[in-house]
Amino acid sequence: MWDLEHPETDTSPAWRPSRRKVLGALAASAVAATLTGARAARAQTGSRPELLYIGTWRGTQVNGARFDAGDATLTSLGVVAQVNSSWQAKHPSKPVLYVGSGDAGGTVSAFTIDRTSGALALIGKVTTDSAGTAGGLSYIGVDRHSGTVLAANFAAGLTAALPIVRDGGLGSPASIVVDTGSGPHPRQAGPHPHHVVVDPTGRYALVADFGADRVFAYRFDRATRVLTPGPVAYAVNPGSGPRRLCFHPNGRTLYLLNELTADLQVLGWNPRTGEITQVQSLSTDSPEYTGAKSGAELGMSRDGRFVYASNRGEHTIVVFAADRRTGRLTLVQRVPCGGTSPWSFTIHRSNRWMFVANQVSSTVNLFALDPRSGRLTDTGTSMAVPNPDCVTFA
Repeated sequence: MWDLEHPETDTSPAWRPSRRKVLGALAASAVAATLTGARAARAQTGSRPELLYIGTWRGTQVNGARFDAGDATLTSLGVVAQVNSSWQAKHPSKPVLYVGSGDAGGTVSAFTIDRTSGALALIGKVTTDSAGTAGGLSYIGVDRHSGTVLAANFAAGLTAALPIVRDGGLGSPASIVVDTGSGPHPRQAGPHPHHVVVDPTGRYALVADFGADRVFAYRFDRATRVLTPGPVAYAVNPGSGPRRLCFHPNGRTLYLLNELTADLQVLGWNPRTGEITQVQSLSTDSPEYTGAKSGAELGMSRDGRFVYASNRGEHTIVVFAADRRTGRLTLVQRVPCGGTSPWSFTIHRSNRWMFVANQVSSTVNLFALDPRSGRLTDTGTSMAVPNPDCVTFA
């Protein structure tokens, strides 16, 4: 048997495999184990391939696909809707897909989903910015408890709360809040909300503002869907460009990924006062990297044990282990994203797969995820999609 950590203990160098071959064998074993588990689950539940949708950055279409977990295959359904798609979100229970656009005015469109064919049919659309500011939305998300779509309008510097009506369509904004501030980077001339997430108590909506170098904690009334100013905003280092937020299941830890500095911050969250304090800061870049920095996506395993971040500078996905008590992070793995510019990723509900939207290389790449170690393995499966920016399961 060979020793990877102490190779000098092996007295048979003639047959010792290379480290690359060993790691390759381990990766193949990880994929095989994931496939075996997926096939067993499918046999027990009789589950069928799942429907998913992929948006196209600055494009005019949404593409559909089916994922078969048993065989780790992606099958394209082609274009299912002609609409500008900057981000997507699924209704929590109805077959409705919301699509946020990068068009002027920041429109959110609602589509019904045909689960058999994957086709989308427009219900209606709502504009978040009456001034029609060019550039549109950077993110939309659904707050299930209040029945609200929260939209971050990057161009207009505002966040809008859109009521979900009975058929799954959307009403006019129930509330709009406008951020303030700027930063030293040329792209930070004014506020640019990039992400919005409701805290675990449901009393605050937190906005990561790329342009203002701030995280704003707005009070959120779930009954009325009204957003109002909250405590003093949390300020990052100038020129950081806050992009993504994610709460740990402990309810007291908040993660923030900054785009322009590609660093990941562990923050303390006080749900009573809405105050944010810094606990830890880590770079998602490797120590030897000297190129342009660009953090993109942030996510967490369903059990809260692992945090994932995508790095568009190095074209990697970075894996961290999260301390269950403190939320502090420890590096686990840095793995190539399988393409170029990992704009976003989506973790499958089984916690065994990750789908990476590599925007510049125009591919969606499938990774096996080991739920015990948190580590990722490239399956070699990919699907061509023009400039993908978001993968959403139906």
